[in-house]
Amino acid sequence: MPKNLYLTTTGPLAGKSAIALGLMSGLLREFRRVGYFRPIGRSDQPAEYPDPNAYLVCSVFGLNCDPKSVVGIQSQQAMEMITKGRQAELMEEILAAYKAFEKDWDFVLVEGTNYEGSSTAFEFEINAEVARNLGASVLLVVSGRGHSASEIYENACLSKEEFEDQGCDLLGVIVNRVEREQHEETLKFLSKRLPERGVPFAGAIPEDLILAKPRMDEIAAALGAEVLYGAKYLDNLVDNFRIASMQMPTLLERIGPGALIIASGDRADILLGAIASQMSNKMPKLAGVLLSSGLRPSETIDRLVKGMERIQLPVLAVDTGTYETSINVSRVTATIMPRSYRKIETAQMLFDEHVNLNVILKGVMAKREKRVTPNMFLYNLQEQARSDRKHIVLPEGAEDRILRAVQILLRRKIVDLTLLGREEEIRNRAEQLMVDLQGVEIINPKDSPLLENYAAEYMELRKHRGVTPEIARETMQEPSYYGTMMVYKQDADGMVSGSINTTAHTIRPAFEFIKTDEGVKIVSSVFFMCLADRVLVYGDCAVNPNPTAEELAQIAVTSANTASSFGIVPRVAMLSYATGKSGKGADVDMVKEATKIAREMRPDLPIEGPMQYDAAIDISVARTKLPESSVAGRATVFIFPDLNTGNNTYKAVQRSSGAIAVGPVLQGLRKPVNDLSRGCTVPDIVNTVAITAIQAQTAHRK
Repeated sequence: MPKNLYLTTTGPLAGKSAIALGLMSGLLREFRRVGYFRPIGRSDQPAEYPDPNAYLVCSVFGLNCDPKSVVGIQSQQAMEMITKGRQAELMEEILAAYKAFEKDWDFVLVEGTNYEGSSTAFEFEINAEVARNLGASVLLVVSGRGHSASEIYENACLSKEEFEDQGCDLLGVIVNRVEREQHEETLKFLSKRLPERGVPFAGAIPEDLILAKPRMDEIAAALGAEVLYGAKYLDNLVDNFRIASMQMPTLLERIGPGALIIASGDRADILLGAIASQMSNKMPKLAGVLLSSGLRPSETIDRLVKGMERIQLPVLAVDTGTYETSINVSRVTATIMPRSYRKIETAQMLFDEHVNLNVILKGVMAKREKRVTPNMFLYNLQEQARSDRKHIVLPEGAEDRILRAVQILLRRKIVDLTLLGREEEIRNRAEQLMVDLQGVEIINPKDSPLLENYAAEYMELRKHRGVTPEIARETMQEPSYYGTMMVYKQDADGMVSGSINTTAHTIRPAFEFIKTDEGVKIVSSVFFMCLADRVLVYGDCAVNPNPTAEELAQIAVTSANTASSFGIVPRVAMLSYATGKSGKGADVDMVKEATKIAREMRPDLPIEGPMQYDAAIDISVARTKLPESSVAGRATVFIFPDLNTGNNTYKAVQRSSGAIAVGPVLQGLRKPVNDLSRGCTVPDIVNTVAITAIQAQTAHRK
């Protein structure tokens, strides 16, 4: 069931806020509880409500939520993170805020940025990346203001291509603020041409004067003005403004309906003349008067004005000079405020009249495969691990990266931890790194009270290999063996090691006595390859040098199961140097046989092979090489024919594309033990521990 929709535009002044109001009304007719979320809010707002768009929607629709929860991060902070190259951290923060918010709603309307200020150049990419990471389809608002039908058409088509290039699904386009004289012609043109280009067209809304003009209360809010008189008339629309540098009779000849008169605060003649003009049915209706320069009417004038029975004109006052005030007024754009009842009603009426909500709902309800982005994948790892906390043992307890990872794991409450090693050494190093180890168990295998029990168990398990009590006791003092025995004896749920030890050193104990899971004949590995817009599974890139056809089939099925357990829909590509029937040779034949066996093992899985990498990942190549395949061009699980190919490919992709490679993740063991690269980073350790915890959750449910 779809959970969200991302409303965005490609530039400023498209009237997105008005569309949000109409869209919320429509969604509330389809879903019982509709929430509203702004990934990036406006930093210039009061702390109690950190974004005007959010304040508007939440106020109009009475959304019962913490005002701060509807905003992911403030725009100023977001901009700082982008300029410092911390975009991944920015997306992580937005995703965490959104996930905390969405759980209370049946559906969430997410509204993108406003294309204001210094961040405009980055905003398309930011909105696309946020939408992709939130797993939200995009509803695009295209501005028709000042554009011909053909220009609007080209803009919509280009935007569709750009969003798709960014890995986003575009479910519909609304054209807003179309010139009234061109509306009928534009609607007819777009209704025919856009669907021909595969752009779902939801409607075109004409420009509306009520929405296009600022109200006096919007002027007051933008300038921080004081309301002196006529507060009842702050909903007056401002059509233009005039600086009163002349005498009142001359000014009255030059002003038209909806004019805002700007005058120095000591011009009592202008103030009284403007108020008096509104008592005559022969004069145009003004929007208001704005007094500048920090000057206020004298006590006598103030008493005179307040004594009038009917003041039909709002009067504001500001501290800035007349010239600066006029510049500030010229920069005010029409907005919608919670008390702009006429504008709110107009926005909803225009949406209902001109937008085909069924096009949007059809796109919302369309069955789309949930695309797992890297940020979403890594976030979900930690959330899933935290949902059922497991106990993980780390044999390399005194290593700096391990200790820094421990700090993160504890702060985020992802797992419970045991560190192995000399306690004094571990605590001293943790103190130097300012890592708090409160709640962490520390065991030195050499003096552990469980050493004799573990040694006896190991000897029993390996006596057929000639293991004596002495050998068993010595072996169990080695942290990797001790940690693995903790997992075997259920004193821990999983183990992670390898930051300073070799892969063989880490996984040999698991091969010796944890053994493979029921129905699995071979232990293998996968890497989760976090590319820019998706997460792929590569196997086997770390364990088996030259698997047989039967072993390769087992690796394929096990890798598909691993993908599923981590939220990735498995479509398995059995890789080779040939696609389909295009090549011959012993290596190709082996992959063909492995594909046949894998299909027999799991007839429900989409498995295709042999297949070249380009045909597996690129839909355009797939259309040529394997046009009938449900896997080609859409593969998520890539099975390499041997370790040489797999290991080099994952490293080539990692280094050339900047992808994050999480792993190797061992699969097929009865209980989870995972290996780290000796070049691993602190985030690598955190992610591997989370993966191990999730594997332990899965093993516990069996």
